[in-house]
Amino acid sequence: MQPEVLEKEIRDIIAQVIEKEPEEVLPEARFYEDLGVDSMMALEILAAIEKKYKIAIPEEKLAELRTLKETVAVARQYLNEKEGQNV
Repeated sequence: MQPEVLEKEIRDIIAQVIEKEPEEVLPEARFYEDLGVDSMMALEILAAIEKKYKIAIPEEKLAELRTLKETVAVARQYLNEKEGQNV
């Protein structure tokens, strides 16, 4: 999957969960401090990403999901692992 496509799709997921426009979810914007994300929203974002891409991201990784950029990196890691298993 193209990096910019993955970023856009994850940005859209995050924007939907936190009820903001996708343009407001900047790559470096901090979820908790800048966007007002709470722990329930973070879990919802994680669950939506897992469902969309059919991947499993351990809840321990939730602490690493602090910005769009970090979230895309974690999702990419698990997508790559999944694709590696399907070869």
